[in-house]
Amino acid sequence: MGDITDAAADASGSPPWTKETNLFMQIVVNPDGTVTRPEAPLVPASEVAAAGVISRDVPLDASAGTYLRLYLPSPSPAAPAATASKLPVVLYFHGGGFVILSPATVFYHGHCEAMATAVPAIVASLEYRLAPEHRLPAAYEDAAAAVAWLRDGAPGDPWVAAHGDLSRCFLMGSSSGGNMAFFAALRTGGLDLGPATVRGVLLHQPYFGGVDRTPSEAGSVDDAMLPLEANDRLWSLALPLGADRDHEFCNPVKAMAPEVLAGLPPRCLVTGNLDDPLIDRLREFARWLQDRGSAEVVVKADVAGFHASELFVPEIAEVLFAAMREFVSTGDDA
Repeated sequence: MGDITDAAADASGSPPWTKETNLFMQIVVNPDGTVTRPEAPLVPASEVAAAGVISRDVPLDASAGTYLRLYLPSPSPAAPAATASKLPVVLYFHGGGFVILSPATVFYHGHCEAMATAVPAIVASLEYRLAPEHRLPAAYEDAAAAVAWLRDGAPGDPWVAAHGDLSRCFLMGSSSGGNMAFFAALRTGGLDLGPATVRGVLLHQPYFGGVDRTPSEAGSVDDAMLPLEANDRLWSLALPLGADRDHEFCNPVKAMAPEVLAGLPPRCLVTGNLDDPLIDRLREFARWLQDRGSAEVVVKADVAGFHASELFVPEIAEVLFAAMREFVSTGDDA
């Protein structure tokens, strides 16, 4: 396999891998239906400030093996009596096609550290169950438990209590995590979250698909980050047994009634990169939200970059963080 310990895009913004060294292409499906996953470096949480951030793991559901990794800018702001100067709370769902990776994966850990300082915000990144051992909707159930933590656990967490503003919570996900954030957000409309209020959802390059190929999908046979073969394999491992890519978990635009969009928070940000195989699907999804839903939808999908480039190209990450800052701060003075 390729060396991912030091994986980084070059100065031109080229992907850090080729199709042959791509992590998804290294997933081995075993005869018993489980998979052997490629090794990716993991890093522990640390309450010793690194990159201006401290982090720690908070158990969520011991029986499912889930937890939240919290990130707090350090030095953190003073704990004011009013919430106006406190930090928003971003509940984050990582990518990996529902099959691989973790909040502790080196590039997702670094991404959340950078996000916490750049927005700034308290970031809570979810460790969720992976397919195919736990096919969808298992990851959605774990995401729902994380949303419930905003009500049941966050108010008593020392970092959130001292520095977080639970009236400004946001759900965010990237790739398969963007898919998870969408389905988690649909459930928030009827939830009593107590002191927590989900103000919006941020969907970065959300992972959707369909039986019929879009042009960007059809042209991704040799894509370095999400080649078509890997894309199809991930869906076959993640969807419920017997489901095809027009299942609602994969293709909500085709399979779901638009009335479900009433459950979304009032504001939605959809972001993506021009060279991503998912870009056509993203645009279709964003139009659906705009045309059939009631939420305010902001679309920023004109950034030059490959799938997941924000994990490896700091300049592209900063473009994403700038969009997040603008979205999260809008309405603060309302």
